[in-house]
Amino acid sequence: MTPQLIAIDGPVAVGKSSVGSLLARKLGYIFFDTGMIYRTFTWKVLKSGVSSEDENALYRLASTTKFDFVPSREGLLSPLIDGENVSSQLSCPEVEEQVALVSKVAGVRQTMVSEQRKLAQRGKVVMAGRDIGTVVLPWAELKIFLVASAEERANRRYKELLEQGEKVDYDTIFAELKKRDEIDIHRTISPLKPAADAIAINTEKLSLEQVVDKIYALARSSSIVRDSSPAAQNDTRGAIKQ
Repeated sequence: MTPQLIAIDGPVAVGKSSVGSLLARKLGYIFFDTGMIYRTFTWKVLKSGVSSEDENALYRLASTTKFDFVPSREGLLSPLIDGENVSSQLSCPEVEEQVALVSKVAGVRQTMVSEQRKLAQRGKVVMAGRDIGTVVLPWAELKIFLVASAEERANRRYKELLEQGEKVDYDTIFAELKKRDEIDIHRTISPLKPAADAIAINTEKLSLEQVVDKIYALARSSSIVRDSSPAAQNDTRGAIKQ
């Protein structure tokens, strides 16, 4: 059976969104980049004037925020926050600077994981992030962990931003990426790491299509069987602790 839930994890700028969205189209699934929900909430944090260092205030804000998910182009899902779509504002430098700090707060992650699991209940979902296989969907039938060097990832991000018409500096992007890696890998709550049963794929010398083809072949030939029933999911809902 083709896996109903596919988890794609990996560090920033490794290509999770590009791979995940193309894979979902090939499978006829929906794709959700969980980084979007953290960016969306970070936008609200900045708008609300809450300090990214005030963990109690961040948790209260997260717990009173309404999230919805609406389909956008080609099967992608965009998060709405309190009924508002702010996708066009999520690449601003302020969000980029604060999202890692907001994301590492236990109460925030607890709320976001709950929302992501609700979405996964629809089935036929490819979900990408940094803790999907380890925390969000540990029962996912297929888990992928993408890797590439920091230099390669910074170069990809640099080219992407140039194509978008932004004035960027490679050294600045590289430094910010390394800082984000440090936060993601060493945070106490849901650190970035591959699940024990994840399949690692080095994307450095592969094209986007080659990476997608590898995962597609794994999905189509997967003999992994896990209990994805609500009861099995409930057994792991305590994975995040404050």
